[in-house]
This record gives sequence, structure tokens and C-alpha cells, in this order.
Amino acid sequence: MELEKEIKQKRFRSEYHKLVLNIVYTGNWISSSNTQWLRKYGLSSQQYNVLRILRGQHPNPVSGNLLKDRMLDKMSNTSRLVEKLRLKGLIERKTCENDRRAVDIVITDAGLKLLKEIDATEEEWVGQYATLSEKETKTLNTLLDKLRG
Repeated sequence: MELEKEIKQKRFRSEYHKLVLNIVYTGNWISSSNTQWLRKYGLSSQQYNVLRILRGQHPNPVSGNLLKDRMLDKMSNTSRLVEKLRLKGLIERKTCENDRRAVDIVITDAGLKLLKEIDATEEEWVGQYATLSEKETKTLNTLLDKLRG
């Protein structure tokens, strides 16, 4: 649906102004959809992001700083996310062998199993965006990358 109808606004100061509002609105729409999809797995989007980063590094441990650098949401409280995932048994924190002041973080077998379960539903989740063709999707990805410079 057109942005004008969604937010009940007929005019914008410029196409750039409309672009910014459209990206913010669409980002929130996607975020809400992600929240609903992950709720059935007991995860937030940020927790899911941490698990995916850890799976990508598995079996190697990672530091909190590496997680923070790779997070999609740069405002995330990584320490809080790690603790919540540890309490769920999805990750482990261990003292770093090379630096006793640092903490290594690794995904557990339970974390890997949960991601595998989520992966099985990914086509259904991503399918909601199939209103775009693959060519349109590539173009949009290119334009978004260009926008961020």
C-alpha cells in the first residue's frame, strides 16, 4: 500500500522527505513482523542476531566487542542480551584463556538446535516479501547500499 494511504498524508515537502518517512515506516513494519515471527521461539530480534553471529563463528568463541561490532542494531545492549541468552541455555560465557579480564562467548548445542528450527521456517518468513521480484529485490538492495554510502 502507498505510504500516503498508510499514514494518511497527501503531501510531502519533497521526494527525499517522503523517502525518509517511507524507509522509517517500512523499517518499523519489518521490525514488527520480525518480532511476531520470533516470539514463538522466545527470542527478540536482537537475541536472534546474536545467535546468528555466534553460529557464524562456531566453534570459535567471540568477544563482546565482536558481537557489538556485528550487530544490526548498534544501540543494542550486548551484555544484557548475552546474559538473557545465557539464562536460556543458548550460549555460554567463559573466561578468555589469553586475557583473564575478557569473556569468550560461544553458542551451545541448544542454541544451534533452536537456530536450525528457526531456519526451517525461514522461507515462510521471507515469503511475505515476495511481492517484489528477485530483480526488484536486487535493485532495492543496491539502492539501499548506495543510500548508506
